[in-house]
Amino acid sequence: MQYRQFGQTGFNISEVSLGTWQLGGKWGAPFSEKDAEDTLAEAYAQGVNFFDTADGYQGGASERAVGKFIKAHPDVHFTTKIGRKEEPLTADHFTPASLDRYVDASLKNMGLDALDMVLLHCPPTQVLYQPETFFELDRLQKVGKIRHYGVSVEKVEEGIKALDYNVAGIEIIFNMFRLRPAKLFFELAKQQQVGILARVPLASGLLSGKYTAHTTFSPADHRSNNRHGEHFDKGETFSGVDYLTGVKAADDLKERLGTDQLAAMALRYILMYDAVSAVIPGASNPTQIERNTAAADLAPFTADQMAIVRDVYNHYIKNPVEYLW
Repeated sequence: MQYRQFGQTGFNISEVSLGTWQLGGKWGAPFSEKDAEDTLAEAYAQGVNFFDTADGYQGGASERAVGKFIKAHPDVHFTTKIGRKEEPLTADHFTPASLDRYVDASLKNMGLDALDMVLLHCPPTQVLYQPETFFELDRLQKVGKIRHYGVSVEKVEEGIKALDYNVAGIEIIFNMFRLRPAKLFFELAKQQQVGILARVPLASGLLSGKYTAHTTFSPADHRSNNRHGEHFDKGETFSGVDYLTGVKAADDLKERLGTDQLAAMALRYILMYDAVSAVIPGASNPTQIERNTAAADLAPFTADQMAIVRDVYNHYIKNPVEYLW
């Protein structure tokens, strides 16, 4: 495992870290504390020292599991995201009073005295134009409840706007099917030494290369019920790519890159960008952890391989995905 500086936080974090949306339960499955503990332990054993959680993941169970692990392993760092656990998602979730309530709840949930980093959890765009929200985060940082803060965003424009504030990190969807952040946003973030976390790195599994036109998902799975944004931004489901188009693109990538291990290559591709502090694939068991962390040991992409990814993206994905996010 290799480590990268996470912006100006002073944290050196594993370039393949762990997103904990699925921790202890996957896509609507019941939460298992034992699976969560085993997954976190295996990640740590593989060199992972950074976890990304949220107050709404698994009804707060993810935060509790991560907090318990952090207390036993103080060398591990984390982000937790706030503001999205109550529906419907509105700008009211990001008022100073709401932020105070959410931060206190996360501190209690995780059993910690301070939170390493708090991210606003995909706030509506208008929140980025409410400076009082960020001034309150400054205050929470000053009093010691949070060490750093940032934003998890849906759109490149939101990430660029967030750079107007004292953010230490920005979380954004970036993968072989969502290339636009690398055009301008990455360079702007680097200039301000703001860390970037790449989320949804496998496009909800499309970039595993294992799905076919006949693959089915359970009714509770967002890959079944959110393809058109029925519950949250549709860009979080398959990165906004039409499913059948995504299957074709993934198959083309496998053939042209000459690999049966597309998931590992998809993670390694993201690490080709030095603006990225870490990629945060999810996992719900130790086997998935091993598969994800192995990606860090793959050889760098060649110029020809980078060109193949761009060509497949331009052919299948760019229109309309690039213009929506």
